[in-house]
Amino acid sequence: MKIALWIIQGLLAAIFLFAGGIKLVTPMEEMMKQMPLPLPGWFVLFTGVVEVLGAIGVILPWLVGTRPGLTPLAAAGLGIVMIGATVYTFAAGDVASALIPLLVGILAAFVAYGRWRLTPQRG
Repeated sequence: MKIALWIIQGLLAAIFLFAGGIKLVTPMEEMMKQMPLPLPGWFVLFTGVVEVLGAIGVILPWLVGTRPGLTPLAAAGLGIVMIGATVYTFAAGDVASALIPLLVGILAAFVAYGRWRLTPQRG
C-alpha cells in the first residue's frame, strides 16, 4: 500500500507541477485562446499557484517527515481542484475529456485517504 501511495503521489506531483507551471509561464492571451469557456485571468493564475503548491505539498511533508499531516490535506485540496476541473470540462461540452480530471481527482482522494490513515497520531 505504501509503495502504491508513493507512486501515485509522484504521478500527482508531476501532473500538477506541469499543469500549474504551464499556467504560470504561458502568456495570458495564449491561455485564454485555449479555454473553451471564459475565465478571469487572475483565476487561471491562482489555479496555477494552487496546483504548484499542491504538487509540492503532496510529496514534501511526508518525504521529510515534518508535518506529515499536510500531505493528505494537500491531496484533498488537489481533489477539490479536480472537482472544479471536471465540472468546467463537462460544462464546456467535452464529456469524454471530463474523465481525465475525474480520474486525477480520484487518485488525489486515494492519496488523501491513504495518507490520512497512515499519518502518525501525536498525543
